[in-house]
Amino acid sequence: MSTADVRKDWDTYFMDIAYMVSTRSRCSRRHVGAVLVQGKKLLGTAYNGAPMGVPDCSEAGCMISEEYELVVTDGQEEMVKKQRCIRTIHAEQNLLLFTDRIDREGSSVYVTDEPCWTCSNMLANSGITEIVFHRPYPKDTGKVTNMMKQKGITFRRLEHYQPPRETMMTVSD
Repeated sequence: MSTADVRKDWDTYFMDIAYMVSTRSRCSRRHVGAVLVQGKKLLGTAYNGAPMGVPDCSEAGCMISEEYELVVTDGQEEMVKKQRCIRTIHAEQNLLLFTDRIDREGSSVYVTDEPCWTCSNMLANSGITEIVFHRPYPKDTGKVTNMMKQKGITFRRLEHYQPPRETMMTVSD
């Protein structure tokens, strides 16, 4: 049996679609794609970018906001600096804006990157029951994982997944 005859598993199939969707992003810092799936049916796609009709990062530059957060790890306090581009709407937020609540009930979200704290809060209240991601976002992992556990939302990383080559970009924080 040749590799052309091997069928992709559903996780790979939907994550590949999320990565292809991410290529629509014009953000120079990170391309993120998200897809909404119910069962094996694709219900919506979204990517990160500026609001419609507004110049995006490639046209007007990133709008970087810096914030600091006190993080306690093993009893040690540390101030962690976070930089975020506030020009863009995150892929997860766009997915929620452009899909119906009724479609989200009991659905899964496949997203190229682990959702940040804000997106995780929005997803937690959106009716979805599963979040599947590939690239970690360590700045928020602990608190996001804990919240998803509290909400009963399956939250899993596809660690060994390999994105399509043509979708890859250099990620910067």
